[in-house]
Amino acid sequence: MKPEIHILGISIKTFGVMFALGFVACGLVVARRLRELDRPADWAYEIVFAALVGGIVGARGYFVIQNWSQVKHDLIGSVFSGSGLVWYGGAVGGAVGVVLWARWRQMLQLRTFDMCATALALGYAIGRIGCQVSGDGDYGIRSSLPWAMGYPHGTVPTPPGVTVQPTPIYETVAMCLVAYCLWQLRDRVRPGVVFALYMVLSGAERFLVEFIRRNSEVWAGLTAPQLESVALVVVGSVWLFAMTRSGSIVAARPTTA
Repeated sequence: MKPEIHILGISIKTFGVMFALGFVACGLVVARRLRELDRPADWAYEIVFAALVGGIVGARGYFVIQNWSQVKHDLIGSVFSGSGLVWYGGAVGGAVGVVLWARWRQMLQLRTFDMCATALALGYAIGRIGCQVSGDGDYGIRSSLPWAMGYPHGTVPTPPGVTVQPTPIYETVAMCLVAYCLWQLRDRVRPGVVFALYMVLSGAERFLVEFIRRNSEVWAGLTAPQLESVALVVVGSVWLFAMTRSGSIVAARPTTA
């Protein structure tokens, strides 16, 4: 695994390639869903752009807050650095960007959140491929399992001879399955259910994988991403419970004359 490849003498960051492909995939999913909802497919470009700008701002801001003691002496340089993109910060920033876009386009509705949920799951899965091929330190703890591997040429290399849990692979597989399930449910459940399920499933996935990740514990034996994941699962569960109390979560079938 290498953090960059060379094509015709040009150095290309492998994480950057997968980052871009993730946004392209999100755009294709959103465009398909917009057509199904009788909305202009071109709006997908606007949504992706809003999510990209908000996501980068949120991811960088979250990184600076998390690592304040390290970056406070070079705040400007840290803000505009090309490294240090935190998923949850990017998710919050991207959500703000999409909400602002939705208000502008008068599409601030539950179906919009459902549409974005599937795209988020797929984009996350592809982004983790970038983590895997670049070896950026998102891998897991030491392991002697048959499929454990080392990242000696990664951005954050493992020591010679050391093998670790390839957690980016686990996350890619898990979130691809989540994206598939959410897509299959898009017209089978009431608006809002898909987004609530996304919060529950993505939160549970990240909570579990953190047990074999390298992040430090911050409270009660849990890492910061685990605490954030618990919040996601709780909010999503309460949302689903509220919807079941107000009626069936299954989408109403159109009646025929």
